[in-house]
Amino acid sequence: MNQQTETGRVTAQFQHLYTVSIGENAYMCGVSGKFRHAATSERDYPVIGDYVTIQVREHGQGTIHHLLERRTVLSRAAAGNETREQLICANVDYVLITMACGHDFNIRRLERYTLAAWDTGAIPIIVLTKTDQVDSVDTLLEDIQVNAPGIQVFPVSAVTGEGVAELRHALPSESTIAFVGSSGVGKSTLTNALAHETLAVTQAVRAQDERGKHTTTHRELFRIDDLYVIDTPGMREFGLWEGSEHLDETFRDIEALAETCRFRDCSHQKEPGCAVQEALTNGTLDAKRYASYVKLEQELLYMEKKQAEHARVLEKKKRRP
Repeated sequence: MNQQTETGRVTAQFQHLYTVSIGENAYMCGVSGKFRHAATSERDYPVIGDYVTIQVREHGQGTIHHLLERRTVLSRAAAGNETREQLICANVDYVLITMACGHDFNIRRLERYTLAAWDTGAIPIIVLTKTDQVDSVDTLLEDIQVNAPGIQVFPVSAVTGEGVAELRHALPSESTIAFVGSSGVGKSTLTNALAHETLAVTQAVRAQDERGKHTTTHRELFRIDDLYVIDTPGMREFGLWEGSEHLDETFRDIEALAETCRFRDCSHQKEPGCAVQEALTNGTLDAKRYASYVKLEQELLYMEKKQAEHARVLEKKKRRP
């Protein structure tokens, strides 16, 4: 029997097995031995949204032989002390940062997600869910406007349908979007609302704290009309892996102030003519936002040092006889 080699897209991921879709057909695939031998890090393995070349076998099975070049990658630092990048998805056009009204709303977490989204090369969009559970979203929208400047925001309710059509209209045909956010914010519910049918399993939130159970246990890509939608598990931690080059996009207001400091190498501590310190003193720059900027900057510098040290250790091991 002749075995065909075709190009498909990874639509689901289960540890070391992948569902690869080619047109209307789906194949359960593992990677070839040659592929595994050549891989040196997690980034070398397929992730949901990737395009791969597979050898099709009988009974809906296949083997992945090649990973095609990615346009964008969303990743984070793996939880724990291990210096390792964890890939979330690839070839995404829009990262939909999903945050619910109520207890889940956290502007500092939003800044972290925004920084990671800019780093992918995709376009971030903020989706404020469960608007039906609050009297007004005006204050939340004002906070977002100040702390995430230049990013589109869509208040939505999957229950009432408010904002769902507007969000759908803003997403170009044939684009790929990825929902990211905490558990229980309504990512799967919103996926179902966009599709007008149940594609992703959801569970009710606990009334006492508005938090949902961890429903989505694996990443999955759905085809919704002319749109590709990636639903991801809720992430309790989102450690930054990269992003120092995009701090200025997340904190445009602080970067603009820094450019007007008297000294180009101003550390924004006690230097005379520091526009950042002046803004903090007169209240035009929120102290918590600046503290978040400093924290994320230090986290990224620390991660860069850890990555460099990890690379040195690996290189040293390779040189051992």
